Amino acid sequence: MRSAHLHRCSVLTVVVTVLALFAACGRGPGTDGGTPVPDGELRIAPQFSPRSGYAIDTDDPYILTQLGVTEALTSATADGQVRPALAESWTQVDPLTWRFVLRAGVTFHDGTPLTPAAVVTALGHVAGVAAPPRALRGLGLTVVEDGANSVQVATTHPDPILPLRMSSPNAVILAASAYTGGAPSVIGTGTGPMRLTAVEGAQRASLERFDGYWGGRPALARVTTTFVTDPAARALALRAGDVDIAQGLPESSLLEFSAGSGFDEQTVAAPRTVLLLLNQSAAPFSDPRIRQAVARAVDRTALAEQALAGSAIPASELFGPAVAWGAHEPPPAPDIEGAKALLVQAGHGPDNPLPVRLWTYQNRPELPTLATAVQAMLREVGIDAEIRIGEYGTQEPEVLAGRYDMFLLSRSYLTDVPDAGATLRSDYACDGSYNLNHYCSPAFDSLVARLDTATDAGTRQDVFRAAARMLVDDVVGVPLVHSQENGVSRNVVGYTLDPMAKQLVTSQLAVTG
Repeated sequence: MRSAHLHRCSVLTVVVTVLALFAACGRGPGTDGGTPVPDGELRIAPQFSPRSGYAIDTDDPYILTQLGVTEALTSATADGQVRPALAESWTQVDPLTWRFVLRAGVTFHDGTPLTPAAVVTALGHVAGVAAPPRALRGLGLTVVEDGANSVQVATTHPDPILPLRMSSPNAVILAASAYTGGAPSVIGTGTGPMRLTAVEGAQRASLERFDGYWGGRPALARVTTTFVTDPAARALALRAGDVDIAQGLPESSLLEFSAGSGFDEQTVAAPRTVLLLLNQSAAPFSDPRIRQAVARAVDRTALAEQALAGSAIPASELFGPAVAWGAHEPPPAPDIEGAKALLVQAGHGPDNPLPVRLWTYQNRPELPTLATAVQAMLREVGIDAEIRIGEYGTQEPEVLAGRYDMFLLSRSYLTDVPDAGATLRSDYACDGSYNLNHYCSPAFDSLVARLDTATDAGTRQDVFRAAARMLVDDVVGVPLVHSQENGVSRNVVGYTLDPMAKQLVTSQLAVTG
C-alpha cells in the first residue's frame, strides 16, 4: 500500500490543479435562491471523466447523454419501461425484426435533419466495430431504411427487449457528418438540448444551447464541465462556489451541505453494488475454500453502517432493494472461526498467513474506505491484504487479463439497459466480455439463456433472482454494500438526481441569480 504521506501529497496536488482549472472559468460564489437567469451558464463537476476520447463504442457516451448532448431512438425508466425519444413508436414485424418510426422535426446540431439514412449509419457503425458495446453485443444487429420516416432493426435471434436496448447511450444517433473519417466525432453532431463545442482532453468540455432542439428551447445558454476524479476536490470546488453541481461526494463532505446550508443535497438509492471480486482463474482464489473464507470474514453490516456511516445498504447478493427483483433479507453474519478453519484446510494457518493484493480506485469515494475496512477484517482471519489504490483505466486491462487477486469494484447492474440480463451475461457468462471474476459455469449460462425468449417481466425477474442465488452459492466474489448516489447543487433550478446516472442536463435546467 502507498504510504499515507504519498497519498496525501497526491490528493493535494490534484486539489490544487483542479482549483486552477476552475478559477480559469469560474464566476465565484453565487447567492442562494432567486429566479432563473435568462441565458445562464451551468458549471458541473461530474464524478467520472472520459477515458476513450468520447468513442461511441465505450463507456464515454454515458457522459454525453448525461450532459444532454446525444439521444437514442428510445429512453427508459429505472424499472425497465421503454419510452419514446428519437423514435416516436415501434412495432415488432416478425420474431427477428422491429420497425421504429422516427420523430418528425428533429434536427442534428450541424443543421441536418434526422433521417432513416442517418439512423442506419449510426447504428450500423456501433454494431460493426470489432468489439460492440455490451448492450448490442452478440445480436448480429442490422439496420435498413423503411420508407421516408422509419427503419427496421433486425437481429440474428429473437431479442425480446430490443426496444429497451435502443435506449443505451451506445446506441445514440449522430449526424452523418460525424462519420466522415476515423472515429465518429461527437462535436456538433448530436440531437440533445446542448451542443458540444469543445473538449480539452479528459479535463473539460464546453457546451452551448441548441436553439433547434425538438423538445423546446433550453433554458441554459452554456454548460461548462470540469472533470474531477478526486471527490475531495469536487467538494472543495462546490464549497468555494466554483461549480454549481458536484456529484459523488464523500460522506464526510455531505454533512456540511445538509439542510440549512444553502445547498441542495440529494441522495437516492441506486441499482449499484460494491463487489469484492476474486480472481478464480489463478491461485489463491481458484480454491473455493479460500473464496468462502473471505465471504465469511467480511462483516457487511459493519461496512455499511460503520465504515460508510450508514450511507450504504449491506448486501446479501448482487441485487438490492433498489429494484423489484433484489433481495431484501439481511446479509449473513460474519463467521470468523469458520473462515479460519477453511484457511487451515487450504494450508494457511496462524503461522502461515495468506498474502494477497487488494486493488481499488478512488473515483468513487467509498472504495478506499471500504478497502481499509476489508483489509482489517481479512487480517483477523489470517489473510494479509496489501492495498493498492490507482486509476480504474489502468487497472481494468490487468483485471480483465486475470493478473490480479482481489478487486474492489462499484458496479451498476443496469448500466447498459434497465434489464439485468445484460449484466449477468457480460459479467458472469463463460464468454462474458466483462467477466472480471473469471467465473465459468455451464449451469449458470444455461439459466441465463432462458432470457433469450422470455418476454414477460416477471419471468425475467425470476431468472435474475435465481442467477443471483447461484452466484452466492458459487462464491463468485462477495457483494459488500448497495450504494446510494448523491449530488449537491447551489443556485440551480430543476436539478433532479438520476439513480441511473444517465441524465443531468435537460432543457428545463436553469441557474438562478
